[in-house]
Amino acid sequence: MAEKKIVVKGMSCGHCAGAVTKTLETTEGIKNVKVNLATGEVTYEEVNPVDTATISAKIKKAGYEVVG
Repeated sequence: MAEKKIVVKGMSCGHCAGAVTKTLETTEGIKNVKVNLATGEVTYEEVNPVDTATISAKIKKAGYEVVG
């Protein structure tokens, strides 16, 4: 399993972090999501490869933006 890291813009509270966590944890192939609200960094493990465009689209649909 590979640990990946992304930066998500627009999170400002625990609810935001929870929404991003839930969005990623319900994506097939992703587990162990951790959100650092202070830095916007989100780490997760890929059980199976997941396209970054898919991750970005899901996070955008939840109301946030992947930076970089």
